[in-house]
Amino acid sequence: MWRLAVLFTCLWCATLGAAQSARIVSTSPSITETLFALGLGDRVVGVSTFCRFPPAVGSLPKIGTFLRPDAELIARLKPNLVVIHAGPSGIEQRLTALRIPFATVKRGRLPDVYSSIRTIADAAGVPDQAKTLIAQLESRLQRVRGAVAGRTPQRVLLILGRRAGTLTDLIAVGRESYLTDLVTIAGGVNVLADEGVPEYPRISMETVIRLAPDVIIDAGDMGDALEERRVRKATTEALWKGQPLAASRAGRVHAVTSDAFVVPGPRVVEAAETMALWLHGVAVAP
Repeated sequence: MWRLAVLFTCLWCATLGAAQSARIVSTSPSITETLFALGLGDRVVGVSTFCRFPPAVGSLPKIGTFLRPDAELIARLKPNLVVIHAGPSGIEQRLTALRIPFATVKRGRLPDVYSSIRTIADAAGVPDQAKTLIAQLESRLQRVRGAVAGRTPQRVLLILGRRAGTLTDLIAVGRESYLTDLVTIAGGVNVLADEGVPEYPRISMETVIRLAPDVIIDAGDMGDALEERRVRKATTEALWKGQPLAASRAGRVHAVTSDAFVVPGPRVVEAAETMALWLHGVAVAP
């Protein structure tokens, strides 16, 4: 029964006009960035705890984390559209019980970034703005492809998590992630893109040595404030120095300081452009 209620609620919110979707709540950074990129920032009345971009979201009420959005906090904001991710949080049932309209988007590969943009724009009543935004993103990504065309693909390892200050408990990027798509666009090959590899596998340093990547991109310990990120960047790159890896010896370990790499929203193009620079020394103008 609740599945029918969810379907009804999603259809309801998808038919709302632009003027009706005047109070929107986002439950994750990628959703928030998409709303602002679609020109809907002035309608956003609540965001998740970890939403940081654009800076305007800093003053907005917080409704919990991506994994644990708080339905009661959301309800207090009186939204007529809540955008959520598909997953086990149970927020769909709670919003349905509270009769709060919502739209659900999916995380995963690069095409899911585009489908999320369309879903959000349709639910907010601005479908044409989705077409414009997607066309802009595709154009920029095509420029990245063109800039690295014909170059030898670089073998890339992406790290998204690890124990702070160490190279243990590594969480890497597997086949079914949008980051793998971005690596390909930037002229690389994800060394963990084999069939059957989990989306975000846990690996050891022994595995890293065996994989022998040409380039390592480490987003495992960024921090929050800009100055903190600069300090942690130096610390991260120092961790990899002296490791028995060609990437370490060649100075091709790059510590990430921009959360554009870890938020599957419109700024994925910035991550792809940065990857092209790191992999091939190619600067791609926005």
